[in-house]
Amino acid sequence: METSEQQWIASDEPPPYEIVNPNGRSRAILTCDHASLRIPRRLGTLGLGPQDLERHIAWDIGAELVARRLTEILDAPLAVAGYSRLVVDCNRPLTVPEAFVTRSEDTDVPGNMGMSTQEQAERAEAFFWPYQDAIHKLVIAHLKRCVPVMIFVHSFTPVFRGVQRPWDIGVLWRLDDRLSRLVLEELRLDTTLVVGEKSDPYPCALNEDYGALVHAERRGMPYVVFEIRQDLIGSEEGATIWAERLGNILSEAIKHPSVADFGELATDVHEPRYT
Repeated sequence: METSEQQWIASDEPPPYEIVNPNGRSRAILTCDHASLRIPRRLGTLGLGPQDLERHIAWDIGAELVARRLTEILDAPLAVAGYSRLVVDCNRPLTVPEAFVTRSEDTDVPGNMGMSTQEQAERAEAFFWPYQDAIHKLVIAHLKRCVPVMIFVHSFTPVFRGVQRPWDIGVLWRLDDRLSRLVLEELRLDTTLVVGEKSDPYPCALNEDYGALVHAERRGMPYVVFEIRQDLIGSEEGATIWAERLGNILSEAIKHPSVADFGELATDVHEPRYT
């Protein structure tokens, strides 16, 4: 009998996630939830044209380039989601509409309209849960030898609905700001940068975000969420510059005494699958 993953991903298509440098010795664990613009053959184009499928609505442009270079610099494992956020958003709770988006920014996604709860469950089993389970396994392995530090890599559009965004990078968190504050302190030494914090350009919010809250904050582990402006990292050169900048900062920050141990548990974050 075919599994849900086999039903949705053909034998010649890539798996739902990739673990890069699985034996990395750093305390850090990296994730890239929106790395790919790939859509499984079974879903065609979801009713979208080629230009839409290359926009931010499908993936975080440049994020994977930065994440892969960071994993080399830090010698840390990296979990990379293998399919587009349009199939299922790996950084949204499955209970919110944005997990299976029918309209992203100002663009309708016809292939997601009228989706049955059965199809949502099948997509989750094929794409969402294998990726989350892989991250969970990395965390459990790290917990046997250290207090893990988690780094979540995303990117954002320079212009959103006609409004220019001023930031070069956003350093985000919800409750635990220990690692973020260390990173912000170093980034702000460069006065040419415009650095957003906590909610610029996006807030980390309960019932809106998944990875940082479930895998890190729920456990009281130090973490930071990066949102980097896409035009700065859309090329190999730009991504390398930013990865090296952040890698140099993080290499020192994760050694700081303030992030040496667990912090307060986020008791309002619940994920029965990982209790």
